[in-house]
Amino acid sequence: MKKLLGITLVAMLGGLISVSIYKHFEDEDGAQHITRVVEQTPITYANYAPANSGSLDFTTAAEKTVNSVVHIQTETVVQASGNPWMDMFGSMPPQSFGGSGSGVIISNDGYIVTNNHVIDGAHKLKVTLNDNRTIEAEVIGADPAFDLALIKVDETDLPFVMFANSDDVKIGEWVLAVGNPFNLTSTVTAGIVSAKARNINLLDADPNREIFPVESFIQTDAAVNPGNSGGALVNTRGELIGINTAIASRTGSYSGYSFAVPSSIVQKVTSDLLEYGNVQRAYIGVSITNLNQSIADQLGIDEVEGVYVNGLTPDGAAASVGIEVGDIITAVNDKEIDNVAGLQEQISKYRPGDKVQVSVIRGNKEKLYSVVVRDRQGRTAINDRSTETTRTESFGAIFEEATSD
Repeated sequence: MKKLLGITLVAMLGGLISVSIYKHFEDEDGAQHITRVVEQTPITYANYAPANSGSLDFTTAAEKTVNSVVHIQTETVVQASGNPWMDMFGSMPPQSFGGSGSGVIISNDGYIVTNNHVIDGAHKLKVTLNDNRTIEAEVIGADPAFDLALIKVDETDLPFVMFANSDDVKIGEWVLAVGNPFNLTSTVTAGIVSAKARNINLLDADPNREIFPVESFIQTDAAVNPGNSGGALVNTRGELIGINTAIASRTGSYSGYSFAVPSSIVQKVTSDLLEYGNVQRAYIGVSITNLNQSIADQLGIDEVEGVYVNGLTPDGAAASVGIEVGDIITAVNDKEIDNVAGLQEQISKYRPGDKVQVSVIRGNKEKLYSVVVRDRQGRTAINDRSTETTRTESFGAIFEEATSD
């Protein structure tokens, strides 16, 4: 049986390890499944403190999270390809394929966040809650550039996960992955954050559709498998820090590292999808590359951390305030920038028209520029495609910052 969706593989670690996005897997009987994912709707930031201080006890985090992580089942209908011989007996009927995955409830009125690749192409979505109730869901919006989607079930008083600010997550911090691997519901695994701002060249660019991927994953060694896609990555207090998306594997199952979209990106994308119907993507108008020792030697600078500006958009946001080719971007709004993925992550949190403070090094001297970010066409206005003016009202205070610890 031909596979509907190919598993995206990216060569890693000398070509021995591949990165697998959870698009599908097969049951023992060969039935094909599209992995569905759900998570994060109530976007509320908890006041952050290191979550792994004191004694390690994962029970509280697990209890808080399992009831907010759902099992998503999808149905995709595909028209069978024509066969001249079979057409003599009439056209072949459409074929239906089922899939499953994970998701996280982010608001008490039924908003759920998941990966785009989980729901992409599905004609029907069903969400099973941890209390075994099954409810049909609708897609609110999706964005392949971030591999995120927002869906909703018609239900109230649902348990949901509170967001933590992923910018404050520390390497070495204990985390939990919660999801439904291989249709095993409410599965919890533990690990540590092993890296941040990781770009694994997983998502495909499509300039014709204006898809320019942003990858700045949180890397962990928590066990994640097909079916976990779109599930929750939480700290030891049960607060959401990411959406599980991919694994590094030789086999397609977990054997090393997993990758999650940071909650800072998830919060921005889901709020945009809800309020505007599409993601309001911001740019500062620079061509960039990671700073390395060779570039640092050519520039005569001591530091080898930051992002090297090797080109500017004419009359773009950066050029208009005086940023130059050869500058080294080291921070955005006081958040340190170590690599291209980190810069993309920080800028992706803003909308066209927002003002950001960009720190650069030029000739071993630091300069600070106030940059008004723009969309890809150079505009500072919001591009609103939403046809539902009531969405913002229903989502409401979800995005207000929490006042409790």
